Amino acid sequence: AHPVAQAARGFPRPIDDGLYHCGYHAEASFGAASWLLVRERGNVLVDSPRYSEPLARNIEVLGGVRYLFLTHRDDVADHRRWARRFACERVLHRDDLTSETKDVEHLLRGDAPVALEPDLLAIPVPGHTRGSMCLLEGERVLFTGDHLAWSLRERRLVAFRRACWYDWQAQIQSMERLLRYRFSWVLPGHGAPVFLPPAEMHAQLESLVQWMRAPH
Repeated sequence: AHPVAQAARGFPRPIDDGLYHCGYHAEASFGAASWLLVRERGNVLVDSPRYSEPLARNIEVLGGVRYLFLTHRDDVADHRRWARRFACERVLHRDDLTSETKDVEHLLRGDAPVALEPDLLAIPVPGHTRGSMCLLEGERVLFTGDHLAWSLRERRLVAFRRACWYDWQAQIQSMERLLRYRFSWVLPGHGAPVFLPPAEMHAQLESLVQWMRAPH
């Protein structure tokens, strides 16, 4: 088989128990990463990969998609094609609604976290965009969109001030609110993913909030 075709068959690629990187970064989402969470009560696709039938078939084998969670308006890419393919429920914050997403099934409102399932929490994090959200699975994984990522170069958690399209002060407050949660994985749209013990992750997050608050 052609090397590219062979590599494509390897997606979604497992990174942890029930946790997959989808590959197929879409130009329409500025090359953002997309993730798949495989669960007994129905799988969650976080942000939209480029639509591809081989990827869709592999996702089908893993149980399809129940929710397509859109962290913010930039990384929606082929969301309609995925929604049609799996008849899944798309989740987006109302403050990030555009003409591209007006047919989304589940619009969240306000700043209060919303439990989609007992162990799946949608957390509004205004800042990068007004309607940015993170998705927390249990005390394990935080899917962060473009709100928070790991820098391989600086070996620390980072936020993208130059790509803050709504309000940096709001993003600082949103980051601070994440300190009340416990998690080991940060899986972003842009930037690197990282796995750290929860205490180390919390310390990293505290340092980041201090860095964001400091004058630059």
